[in-house]
Order: sequence, then C-alpha cells, then structure tokens
Amino acid sequence: MEDPSLLSPSETSISSETPSSTSTLSQELQRHRPDSQNVVVPHLCVSSVRTLTSHISCLALHDNLLYAASGEDINVYDLTTHTHIDTFTNNNRTSGSVKSISFHKGKIFTAHQDSKIRVWRITAAKRHRLVSTLPTVEDFLRRSILPKNYVRVRRHKKRLWIEHNDAVSGLAMANSFMYSVSWDKCLKIWRTSDLRCVESVKAHDDAVNAVAVSAAGTVYTAAADGCIRVWERAGGGEGRTHTLITTLEKHKSTVNALALSGDGSSLFSGGRDRWILVWEREEGANANHMVKTQALVGHTGPVLCLITVNDMIISGSSDQTVRIWSHKADRRYYCALVLEGHVKPVKSLAAVSSGDSSYDVVSICSGSLDGEIKVWEVSATALNAKS
Repeated sequence: MEDPSLLSPSETSISSETPSSTSTLSQELQRHRPDSQNVVVPHLCVSSVRTLTSHISCLALHDNLLYAASGEDINVYDLTTHTHIDTFTNNNRTSGSVKSISFHKGKIFTAHQDSKIRVWRITAAKRHRLVSTLPTVEDFLRRSILPKNYVRVRRHKKRLWIEHNDAVSGLAMANSFMYSVSWDKCLKIWRTSDLRCVESVKAHDDAVNAVAVSAAGTVYTAAADGCIRVWERAGGGEGRTHTLITTLEKHKSTVNALALSGDGSSLFSGGRDRWILVWEREEGANANHMVKTQALVGHTGPVLCLITVNDMIISGSSDQTVRIWSHKADRRYYCALVLEGHVKPVKSLAAVSSGDSSYDVVSICSGSLDGEIKVWEVSATALNAKS
C-alpha cells in the first residue's frame, strides 16, 4: 500500500473571515487583539490530507503525533512537520474498521470492528509493532476451564465474559485501568499492568457508543437507547464492582458522543437529536445526581463527536461542520466559531493547545467520511476575550 499524501496547505475557503493563506495565525492575532466588543476569532485551515480509503473513523493525538484510523489502517503523522511517518494495521484483514484509539504508558490501544482490542508499541524508528490482542491468550485459557465463566450471547451461543461480542466502539483510560464499550451493550474494565479483564457490566439495553472516565474513576456510558449511565466502584477505591449511580435521559434519541470538562465537574453529550447537552453534578446530599443545565443548539445534523480543550467544547456533525463552543462568566456556553470545509460528515476530532506563547493557539484535527483530515489553528486567546 502506498503512503498517504503528505499534509499540505489547504486551499479550501472556510469563511469570508478566514485569513489569507499567506499570513500566519500569529500575524492575525496581532491584527485582532482582544480589545474590542466585536472580536473576530482568527482561525486558519493550515493543512489537509486525503487518505487512500473512503473515510476517517477515528483520530487521536499523543506526543505530537496524530493517529488517523481509515478503514483497517492507522496512519501516523508528525503534527509539527505535517509529514506521514508510519502506517500500521493488523495482519488479519477481517478485523474491520478501527473505532477508537487510546494511550497508556508507551502502549497504543486500538478498538476494532471484529470485537477485539489490540495493543501496540512504537519502536525507536517510530514504527508500530503489535504486542497483544485482548483478551490475551493467557487470560482466555485461564478463564475457559470453568463453565461459570461463560455467558449466553445468543440463543444457542456462549462466550467467555471477558470477550466482547460485537464491535468495540470506545476506549477510555483512567489511573491503571482501561474501560471499553461495545455494540454488545457491555462495559468491560481491563487492568493495564497485565492486560487482564477484571470486570464486565451489562451497561445498556442497546449498542453502547461512547465512554468517558473522570480522574476520580466515575464512568459515563452512552448508548443507542438514548440513555447516559453513570457508574462508580462499589465502596470506592479498590473495589472491583461498578454499580449504577444514575441514568440520564434527556436526549430524544441515540447518544453518539461524550466528553468531560478538564476538572471532571461537567459532562457533555451529543446525540442524533442534534443537541449537545451540558450536565452538572448537584451539590450537597444529591451529589450523585446530575442535572441538565443547558442544551446547545446549532448543528443541523446529528452530533457525531465531542472533545474538550482549554475549557472549550468542540463538536463535529453530519452537517459537515465543526463548531467551537465557549462560555461566558456565568458558565453559559455559546457557539463562538463554525469551521466549514468538509464535504461529508465529520466523524472524529482531536485537539491540542500549544500554550507556548502569549497568544495561545489550539490545533484542531477533524476527520470526515470523505477520507479527508483537516488541521485548523484557532486563537484561544481571542475566544476567551470574546467571552
């Protein structure tokens, strides 16, 4: 397979306010200092790449490397030089598309359509090597001896409880555990030290689409049943069993995406109903109960992906746009910027803040079902001033 094209400057015009491609974002920041009421938010589409397959299913950023899943392949780009450095894939070409990518202590974890989670390491030459497939052979053999370890997945079929039975749709890391969700309606918890599955929970009544975990270990799952469920370890701390704390039911249909604020105090959910809902924990005796505090309306198609960076929410939709949501002093969110240029639904997002100058720039990567990745630079300074 040929290497995908190198990232190159995009010629797509995203709005009439878009700076000229000959200028840099820092120059635009100088021209648009945040000292007036009508602040223009400088932004540029600095690069784009079109992969050889039809769509981008997942994006992730780690150590300034952009991982872009396209079909069964994962392409890796250096975000500083905008160059392609590696393509890796599972030798089993029936593994299906990659649904999620996560990272932990030098390992790369990928979730696949074939119900497997694969673990990779990056070599000194920046090549990626497969080191394990979950569940591991050792874990499988150890569990397969006892009949009690089997669960019924269909009328005449049983599988080990450590196995997912359908596409693994999401991964999340917290402390020393990995959390996986699947279209098989289950949430599974894996110990990262030995890659063993330690718990499986029937989480929803329909396919689970997303998972998010706070630093404190609270787990949020979202599904096609329109519900978001909140889970915590029984007894807290080292307890193995997760129990259901509450169910959030304000979406009108399938919930596709979840994201947490930086401090974990707010949850954001995006769904087929085109809404982004903001959830906050109640204080006092009802601290385990979460309430919807705001519905963000703007997308004209289902919300497919959500991330947070620098206290901003970034959303992608089937309406082919990326929206950036900022908040005012009263914590009420509003749409501060719309990024246009994709010609198919925006399926995945990743972002990182430079934080290396007085003019903070956020790099946003968006991947769509047309097989194109766009890299945008947005002034977080101007966004904050606009608030």
